Amino acid sequence: MVNRWEPPLPAMPAPAPERAWRRLSAPQGYEIQWRRLIDAALEVGLGPDELADDGMDTIAAARGWKPATVALYSKVARYGGIALPMVRTPEPDPQTLELRPLSQLRSEDPEHLRTVAWCALALDWPATVGQFRALRRDQVHPTARRVVVRTEDGEWSVPGALTAWHAWEECRSRFPALADSPWVLPALRRGPGPASAVGAQLSTQALQVTFAKHAVRTAQHLRMTAPPSRRERAEALAVQYLTLSYDSYRRLALADGAAPVAPRGAVRAKRSVARAARAEAGGSSS
Repeated sequence: MVNRWEPPLPAMPAPAPERAWRRLSAPQGYEIQWRRLIDAALEVGLGPDELADDGMDTIAAARGWKPATVALYSKVARYGGIALPMVRTPEPDPQTLELRPLSQLRSEDPEHLRTVAWCALALDWPATVGQFRALRRDQVHPTARRVVVRTEDGEWSVPGALTAWHAWEECRSRFPALADSPWVLPALRRGPGPASAVGAQLSTQALQVTFAKHAVRTAQHLRMTAPPSRRERAEALAVQYLTLSYDSYRRLALADGAAPVAPRGAVRAKRSVARAARAEAGGSSS
Protein backbone atom coordinates (compact mmCIF):
# COMPACT_ATOMS: atom_id res chain seq x y z
CA MET A 1 0.00 0.00 0.00
CA VAL A 2 1.36 3.40 -1.00
CA ASN A 3 0.96 6.29 1.40
CA ARG A 4 -0.63 9.18 -0.39
CA TRP A 5 -0.33 12.79 0.62
CA GLU A 6 -3.62 14.27 1.68
CA PRO A 7 -4.32 17.93 2.22
CA PRO A 8 -4.81 18.98 5.86
CA LEU A 9 -8.28 19.25 7.21
CA PRO A 10 -9.73 22.73 6.93
CA ALA A 11 -9.41 24.80 10.08
CA MET A 12 -12.34 24.38 12.38
CA PRO A 13 -14.48 27.52 12.39
CA ALA A 14 -14.12 29.57 15.53
CA PRO A 15 -17.16 29.55 17.83
CA ALA A 16 -19.29 32.64 18.05
CA PRO A 17 -17.68 35.21 20.39
CA GLU A 18 -20.46 35.04 22.97
CA ARG A 19 -20.32 31.24 23.14
CA ALA A 20 -16.50 31.31 23.30
CA TRP A 21 -16.58 33.65 26.30
CA ARG A 22 -19.03 31.35 28.10
CA ARG A 23 -16.42 28.58 28.00
CA LEU A 24 -14.12 30.59 30.27
CA SER A 25 -14.55 31.17 33.98
CA ALA A 26 -14.13 34.53 35.64
CA PRO A 27 -10.95 34.85 37.73
CA GLN A 28 -11.72 34.80 41.43
CA GLY A 29 -12.05 38.28 42.89
CA TYR A 30 -12.40 39.92 39.47
CA GLU A 31 -15.88 38.79 38.49
CA ILE A 32 -17.19 42.33 37.91
CA GLN A 33 -14.18 43.40 35.84
CA TRP A 34 -14.35 40.15 33.87
CA ARG A 35 -17.98 40.82 32.99
CA ARG A 36 -17.11 44.36 31.88
CA LEU A 37 -14.25 43.03 29.75
CA ILE A 38 -16.57 40.55 28.05
CA ASP A 39 -19.17 43.25 27.38
CA ALA A 40 -16.52 45.51 25.86
CA ALA A 41 -15.13 42.70 23.70
CA LEU A 42 -18.57 41.66 22.45
CA GLU A 43 -19.35 45.25 21.48
CA VAL A 44 -16.59 45.04 18.86
CA GLY A 45 -17.22 41.38 18.01
CA LEU A 46 -14.15 39.89 19.68
CA GLY A 47 -14.01 36.48 21.28
CA PRO A 48 -11.17 35.45 23.60
CA ASP A 49 -9.05 34.05 20.74
CA GLU A 50 -9.38 37.26 18.73
CA LEU A 51 -8.56 39.29 21.81
CA ALA A 52 -5.41 37.26 22.37
CA ASP A 53 -4.40 37.78 18.72
CA ASP A 54 -5.30 41.47 18.36
CA GLY A 55 -4.66 42.78 21.85
CA MET A 56 -6.59 45.49 23.66
CA ASP A 57 -6.22 48.28 21.09
CA THR A 58 -9.61 47.77 19.40
CA ILE A 59 -11.50 47.67 22.70
CA ALA A 60 -9.57 50.61 24.13
CA ALA A 61 -10.34 52.72 21.07
CA ALA A 62 -14.03 51.81 21.10
CA ARG A 63 -14.45 52.50 24.82
CA GLY A 64 -12.04 55.42 25.07
CA TRP A 65 -10.07 53.63 27.77
CA LYS A 66 -7.05 55.35 29.23
CA PRO A 67 -3.70 53.53 29.63
CA ALA A 68 -4.37 52.74 33.31
CA THR A 69 -7.71 51.12 32.39
CA VAL A 70 -6.08 49.11 29.60
CA ALA A 71 -3.47 47.89 32.08
CA LEU A 72 -6.19 46.82 34.53
CA TYR A 73 -8.26 44.85 32.01
CA SER A 74 -5.16 43.31 30.42
CA LYS A 75 -4.34 41.93 33.86
CA VAL A 76 -7.90 40.64 34.30
CA ALA A 77 -7.73 38.94 30.89
CA ARG A 78 -4.46 37.21 31.81
CA TYR A 79 -5.95 36.04 35.10
CA GLY A 80 -8.79 34.53 33.06
CA GLY A 81 -6.38 32.56 30.87
CA ILE A 82 -6.10 34.86 27.83
CA ALA A 83 -2.50 35.25 26.69
CA LEU A 84 -2.08 39.02 26.57
CA PRO A 85 1.25 40.80 27.05
CA MET A 86 1.80 42.52 30.39
CA VAL A 87 1.01 46.23 30.26
CA ARG A 88 2.55 48.44 32.90
CA THR A 89 0.24 50.77 34.76
CA PRO A 90 1.44 54.27 33.84
CA GLU A 91 2.66 56.72 36.40
CA PRO A 92 0.23 59.58 37.12
CA ASP A 93 0.49 62.65 34.97
CA PRO A 94 1.32 65.20 36.29
CA GLN A 95 3.86 63.76 38.72
CA THR A 96 2.80 66.17 41.48
CA LEU A 97 -0.64 67.53 42.26
CA GLU A 98 -2.27 69.41 45.11
CA LEU A 99 -4.40 66.78 46.86
CA ARG A 100 -5.56 68.52 50.04
CA PRO A 101 -8.87 69.85 48.60
CA LEU A 102 -10.03 66.23 48.26
CA SER A 103 -9.61 65.71 52.03
CA GLN A 104 -11.47 68.86 53.11
CA LEU A 105 -15.00 68.83 54.50
CA ARG A 106 -17.67 70.70 52.56
CA SER A 107 -21.01 69.23 53.66
CA GLU A 108 -22.74 66.87 56.09
CA ASP A 109 -23.67 64.36 53.39
CA PRO A 110 -22.66 60.85 54.58
CA GLU A 111 -21.15 59.87 51.23
CA HIS A 112 -19.07 63.04 51.20
CA LEU A 113 -17.89 62.51 54.80
CA ARG A 114 -17.00 58.88 54.12
CA THR A 115 -14.93 59.75 51.05
CA VAL A 116 -13.21 62.70 52.71
CA ALA A 117 -12.16 60.44 55.60
CA TRP A 118 -10.82 57.95 53.04
CA CYS A 119 -8.85 60.64 51.19
CA ALA A 120 -7.48 62.10 54.43
CA LEU A 121 -6.23 58.70 55.59
CA ALA A 122 -4.77 57.90 52.17
CA LEU A 123 -2.54 60.97 52.19
CA ASP A 124 -0.34 59.28 54.80
CA TRP A 125 -1.59 55.68 54.51
CA PRO A 126 -1.62 55.31 50.70
CA ALA A 127 -3.12 51.83 50.60
CA THR A 128 -4.72 50.22 47.57
CA VAL A 129 -8.47 50.19 47.01
CA GLY A 130 -8.55 46.57 48.13
CA GLN A 131 -6.75 47.39 51.37
CA PHE A 132 -9.16 50.22 52.13
CA ARG A 133 -12.07 47.95 51.28
CA ALA A 134 -10.87 45.48 53.91
CA LEU A 135 -9.87 48.10 56.52
CA ARG A 136 -11.74 47.63 59.81
CA ARG A 137 -12.58 50.28 62.34
CA ASP A 138 -10.67 48.44 65.06
CA GLN A 139 -7.53 48.99 62.98
CA VAL A 140 -7.89 52.80 63.10
CA HIS A 141 -7.02 54.52 66.38
CA PRO A 142 -7.52 58.28 66.78
CA THR A 143 -5.31 59.99 69.37
CA ALA A 144 -5.14 63.61 70.50
CA ARG A 145 -2.96 64.66 67.55
CA ARG A 146 -3.24 62.05 64.83
CA VAL A 147 -4.90 58.92 63.54
CA VAL A 148 -2.90 55.70 63.77
CA VAL A 149 -3.56 52.85 61.34
CA ARG A 150 -2.37 49.42 62.48
CA THR A 151 -2.49 46.42 60.16
CA GLU A 152 -0.57 43.17 59.78
CA ASP A 153 1.91 45.07 57.58
CA GLY A 154 2.82 47.66 60.20
CA GLU A 155 1.76 50.94 61.77
CA TRP A 156 1.22 54.30 60.09
CA SER A 157 0.72 57.72 61.67
CA VAL A 158 -1.70 60.06 59.88
CA PRO A 159 -1.49 63.54 61.45
CA GLY A 160 -3.91 65.38 59.17
CA ALA A 161 -6.95 63.09 59.26
CA LEU A 162 -8.41 63.74 62.73
CA THR A 163 -11.06 66.26 61.66
CA ALA A 164 -12.30 64.14 58.77
CA TRP A 165 -12.24 60.95 60.83
CA HIS A 166 -14.24 62.38 63.74
CA ALA A 167 -16.77 63.97 61.37
CA TRP A 168 -17.35 60.62 59.64
CA GLU A 169 -17.56 58.73 62.95
CA GLU A 170 -20.06 61.26 64.34
CA CYS A 171 -22.18 60.97 61.19
CA ARG A 172 -22.31 57.18 61.19
CA SER A 173 -23.18 57.10 64.89
CA ARG A 174 -26.60 58.49 63.95
CA PHE A 175 -27.44 55.42 61.83
CA PRO A 176 -27.54 52.04 63.63
CA ALA A 177 -26.52 50.01 60.58
CA LEU A 178 -23.48 52.21 60.04
CA ALA A 179 -22.65 52.47 63.73
CA ASP A 180 -22.59 48.67 64.02
CA SER A 181 -20.59 48.09 60.83
CA PRO A 182 -16.99 46.91 61.33
CA TRP A 183 -15.82 48.50 58.07
CA VAL A 184 -14.19 51.91 57.77
CA LEU A 185 -15.87 52.45 54.38
CA PRO A 186 -19.25 50.66 54.61
CA ALA A 187 -22.07 50.69 52.10
CA LEU A 188 -24.53 53.55 52.64
CA ARG A 189 -27.39 51.96 50.71
CA ARG A 190 -28.47 48.60 49.40
CA GLY A 191 -27.09 47.59 46.03
CA PRO A 192 -28.47 45.21 43.39
CA GLY A 193 -26.88 42.08 44.87
CA PRO A 194 -28.86 39.80 47.21
CA ALA A 195 -26.17 40.06 49.91
CA SER A 196 -26.00 43.84 49.75
CA ALA A 197 -27.00 45.78 52.85
CA VAL A 198 -26.38 49.10 54.55
CA GLY A 199 -23.16 48.76 56.50
CA ALA A 200 -21.88 45.87 54.40
CA GLN A 201 -18.46 45.73 52.80
CA LEU A 202 -18.27 47.74 49.60
CA SER A 203 -16.94 46.27 46.37
CA THR A 204 -13.73 47.50 44.77
CA GLN A 205 -15.71 48.81 41.81
CA ALA A 206 -18.08 50.77 44.06
CA LEU A 207 -15.16 52.41 45.83
CA GLN A 208 -13.50 53.37 42.55
CA VAL A 209 -16.74 54.96 41.35
CA THR A 210 -17.20 56.73 44.69
CA PHE A 211 -13.76 58.30 44.47
CA ALA A 212 -14.26 59.41 40.87
CA LYS A 213 -17.56 61.11 41.80
CA HIS A 214 -15.90 62.85 44.73
CA ALA A 215 -13.06 64.12 42.52
CA VAL A 216 -15.52 65.54 39.98
CA ARG A 217 -17.60 67.24 42.68
CA THR A 218 -14.44 68.70 44.20
CA ALA A 219 -13.48 70.06 40.79
CA GLN A 220 -16.88 71.72 40.47
CA HIS A 221 -16.53 73.21 43.97
CA LEU A 222 -13.10 74.64 43.13
CA ARG A 223 -14.46 76.30 40.00
CA MET A 224 -17.42 77.85 41.81
CA THR A 225 -15.61 79.12 44.90
CA ALA A 226 -12.19 80.25 43.68
CA PRO A 227 -11.57 84.01 44.13
CA PRO A 228 -10.48 85.94 41.01
CA SER A 229 -6.83 85.89 42.09
CA ARG A 230 -6.81 82.07 42.23
CA ARG A 231 -9.26 81.30 39.45
CA GLU A 232 -6.66 80.26 36.88
CA ARG A 233 -4.90 77.94 39.33
CA ALA A 234 -8.20 76.48 40.52
CA GLU A 235 -9.28 75.81 36.95
CA ALA A 236 -6.04 73.97 36.18
CA LEU A 237 -6.47 71.85 39.32
CA ALA A 238 -10.12 71.17 38.52
CA VAL A 239 -9.21 69.89 35.06
CA GLN A 240 -6.89 67.32 36.64
CA TYR A 241 -9.51 66.27 39.19
CA LEU A 242 -12.10 65.57 36.48
CA THR A 243 -10.17 62.47 35.37
CA LEU A 244 -8.41 61.59 38.62
CA SER A 245 -8.67 57.97 39.77
CA TYR A 246 -7.92 56.69 43.24
CA ASP A 247 -4.96 54.72 41.89
CA SER A 248 -3.39 57.97 40.63
CA TYR A 249 -4.27 59.74 43.90
CA ARG A 250 -2.44 57.03 45.81
CA ARG A 251 0.63 57.20 43.59
CA LEU A 252 0.75 60.96 43.86
CA ALA A 253 0.65 60.66 47.65
CA LEU A 254 3.54 58.17 47.47
CA ALA A 255 5.51 60.45 45.16
CA ASP A 256 4.94 63.28 47.64
CA GLY A 257 6.72 61.31 50.35
CA ALA A 258 4.03 59.21 52.07
CA ALA A 259 5.37 56.01 53.62
CA PRO A 260 4.62 53.05 51.31
CA VAL A 261 2.13 50.45 52.50
CA ALA A 262 3.53 47.60 50.38
CA PRO A 263 6.94 46.83 48.82
CA ARG A 264 5.57 47.32 45.30
CA GLY A 265 4.38 50.76 46.25
CA ALA A 266 7.80 51.56 47.68
CA VAL A 267 9.55 50.80 44.40
CA ARG A 268 7.12 52.89 42.36
CA ALA A 269 7.26 55.74 44.87
CA LYS A 270 11.06 55.86 44.76
CA ARG A 271 10.92 55.87 40.96
CA SER A 272 8.47 58.78 40.94
CA VAL A 273 10.50 60.78 43.46
CA ALA A 274 13.70 60.21 41.47
CA ARG A 275 11.99 61.28 38.24
CA ALA A 276 10.66 64.45 39.86
CA ALA A 277 14.11 65.25 41.26
CA ARG A 278 15.72 64.83 37.84
CA ALA A 279 13.12 67.05 36.23
CA GLU A 280 13.63 69.74 38.89
CA ALA A 281 17.41 69.55 38.48
CA GLY A 282 17.09 69.87 34.73
CA GLY A 283 14.79 72.87 35.04
CA SER A 284 17.08 74.69 37.50
CA SER A 285 20.16 74.10 35.33
CA SER A 286 18.47 75.65 32.33
